[in-house]
Amino acid sequence: MVQGNMKPPCMMVVQYILPALRVEITKELSGEYDLKNAEIARKMDITPAAVTQYMNRTRGGDASDLIKDSDKVMGIVSEIAKDIVNEESPADMLLMKLCTACLAVRSEKLMCKIHMDSMPSLKELESCSCSLGLVGWSKESEIEAE
Repeated sequence: MVQGNMKPPCMMVVQYILPALRVEITKELSGEYDLKNAEIARKMDITPAAVTQYMNRTRGGDASDLIKDSDKVMGIVSEIAKDIVNEESPADMLLMKLCTACLAVRSEKLMCKIHMDSMPSLKELESCSCSLGLVGWSKESEIEAE
């Protein structure tokens, strides 16, 4: 059954995955590097209130547990936190690493449960390929492979 409820994976990324990554980055900056909320806010270019919400998991907490289970994603989170503290990477490189973490979440299909909860019609599918959209899959590449 086709339903009109169109919630693409990128919408799930914005609503759940990016905030969850920020939860883990702020926790690492606070826990591993002993930074105060104001310094975390300054270094991440977000408000101190946002840092508090991430730390309390009132923002981003829904998907945080999903990404914590991935060694790959958490390794990227640690790299980002280290780069933020040491100011080793320019802003564009930090954003690229954040995008890499997001791609890892999608390639490992970590956001599928959230996506299916948000869009129940996906549960009817035998196999969902939504997570493949940003990791190089396309109908054209499938046709070329045949």
